[in-house]
Amino acid sequence: MIPLSYNFRSLAVRKATTGATAGGVALVVFVFSSAQMLAQGVERTLGKSGSDDIAIVLSRGADAELSSNVDQASIGLVKAAREVRQRSGGTPDAVAEIVGVLALDKVGTTGISNVQVRGVEESVYQFRPTVHVSEGRAARPGADEAVVGASIRGRFVGLEVGQSFEIRKNRRVHVVGVFEDGGSSFESEVWTDLDLVRSAFGRQALVSSVRVRLRSPADFDAFKRSIEENRQLGLQAIAEPKYYADQSEGTATFVRGLGFIIAFFFSIGAMIGAMITMYAAVANRSREIGTLRALGFSKLNILVSFLLEAIALALIGGAVGAGASLLMGFVRFSVINFASWSEIVFTFVPTVVIVGKSVVFAGVMGLLGGFFPAIRAARVPILAALRG
Repeated sequence: MIPLSYNFRSLAVRKATTGATAGGVALVVFVFSSAQMLAQGVERTLGKSGSDDIAIVLSRGADAELSSNVDQASIGLVKAAREVRQRSGGTPDAVAEIVGVLALDKVGTTGISNVQVRGVEESVYQFRPTVHVSEGRAARPGADEAVVGASIRGRFVGLEVGQSFEIRKNRRVHVVGVFEDGGSSFESEVWTDLDLVRSAFGRQALVSSVRVRLRSPADFDAFKRSIEENRQLGLQAIAEPKYYADQSEGTATFVRGLGFIIAFFFSIGAMIGAMITMYAAVANRSREIGTLRALGFSKLNILVSFLLEAIALALIGGAVGAGASLLMGFVRFSVINFASWSEIVFTFVPTVVIVGKSVVFAGVMGLLGGFFPAIRAARVPILAALRG
């Protein structure tokens, strides 16, 4: 077996071609890894919004809150279900909410994008204890006031404390605070009074959803049956973690698919670059190959040596690309959530699995890019190689 030190010395001698090929592989791995991290961020952000003991009730057939309509009469029946936990005062631990979408101007650009507005009841902070106002104060019930999520504040015109935006023509809502929820998707929303949103979107006596906190996650099946078997209600119950997993599926799949397509075409270029580099190495080192054969190394030894050199070259680039992609963990990125058609802010979430996949992907590129040059090196006749 030819020592690996021979291959690493060869890579060190050909600094220019080694750097160019490794750089191409690093770029591909960076794109591939970043796309995987963003998709992981999509799933984690929406996953943080769900709780095991919460069920969300929508109108039958609706796949998101935006397309759901629950009438006022049904709200009380849902909250009265015996599986719903009671608060200390004997009231059901539940909230009715309504969502709408506003088109607002983005800060720093000339374009507009959709922002999700959620109309909430006064008890929303009691229902969601993880949510807290980090700056300013909570919006007063019945007032034209709102609080904005920490992830979306300042990204749109009017969404900053002390500013205001139009929820409908000639009716402005003043931003009085900023809230946080551990990086969940709620941080990409604007929260204001329930009746204000109803009035602005012409949906009086309707809500988008009713969320209830169950006595135990084990009570969900019984609660689901009690809601869905009553056909007069026309409602469906979904466990909140499953609801948000379904909401993230389309966006995460799109991000992963787009990243894979870009990485695929980039990888073709990287493999061609690796192939050219290795073919040049074979041509320039023909006497070395002849000498190795004359010393008794077999064709298989030559093939394996050049193949390992190509893989090592790709792994060097892959390590650089994967390392650079870790810096994306400090970047915030916004995309349109296909379920709500509103902008939502995510962070890139690096994991050991993603980094491992990226490095393996680089190794595969090196294997494919170096295979044919390695075969050529192994087939060079000894006498022709020694003549150069």
